[in-house]
Amino acid sequence: MKISIVIVTWNNEADIRNCLNSISCSYKFEIIVVDNASTDSTRQLLRSYSGTTLILNDCNLGYARACNQGILCSRGEYVLLLNPDTILEPSAVDIMSRFLDDHPHVGAVAPRLLNSDGSTQHSVRSLPTVSSCLWEITGLPRLFPSCRSIGRWRLRWFDYGKPAEIEQPMSSCLLVRRQILQALSGFDERFSIFYNDVDLSARMLKAGWKTIYLPQARVVHRRGASTSQAKAKMIWQTHRSLFRYLQKHDTSGLFPLKAVILLPALEVSALVRVLLWYMRRLH
Repeated sequence: MKISIVIVTWNNEADIRNCLNSISCSYKFEIIVVDNASTDSTRQLLRSYSGTTLILNDCNLGYARACNQGILCSRGEYVLLLNPDTILEPSAVDIMSRFLDDHPHVGAVAPRLLNSDGSTQHSVRSLPTVSSCLWEITGLPRLFPSCRSIGRWRLRWFDYGKPAEIEQPMSSCLLVRRQILQALSGFDERFSIFYNDVDLSARMLKAGWKTIYLPQARVVHRRGASTSQAKAKMIWQTHRSLFRYLQKHDTSGLFPLKAVILLPALEVSALVRVLLWYMRRLH
């Protein structure tokens, strides 16, 4: 088996059919779908796809744990982590797979993610640090997007038209060597929904594996199809997961002191985002 495609679903009836129908590959592959207790018609739809391995959880275990379930029962040399709100262009999987075949020092490959109108999503970042996060909270990197000293995290100047070695791609579609996922024990399940992919990228980089962005592989992505179902809660979860990530990966020994500034800054930032979201809903 060359490729295992692992998809985690939760109330994704609006997207999962198009995602599954878009999968094509010239290599031998398997599809594993882990459903986190969907209450819509997602499960009924999934049962109509013969040949697809289904793992049906009785409760929502979160993305990281569910994804690990799929990885554990996969058999492929490469594992494609795929969101249900994606549509693969016909050659995308082949392009990424051939690249890993030809570059044994590369651990993972990420495609160009597209909006439904064909525009490119900003899906590549550097690994966050306390300082880069604090700069983002100030809003200055938005005002000065080309300033690399303050905007290093979001990489607003990244050229999405060229292949590049990167630190952290969005994992909506990410092809990873199975041996790496096994060596790293998959996702850290303490990051249930958010920053599990950032943590995985950080651990891969620390272990000496490269991640490459390939614009030739193209995937349409409807962002936030699952998390938008509980938007306010997800905003708080995002900020708290970021704090936990920084706490885990800050090696300066000074994180308790940094947290005195970081934690209230993140809480205020989350509160502002929640209030803005509610205001937009009222209009």
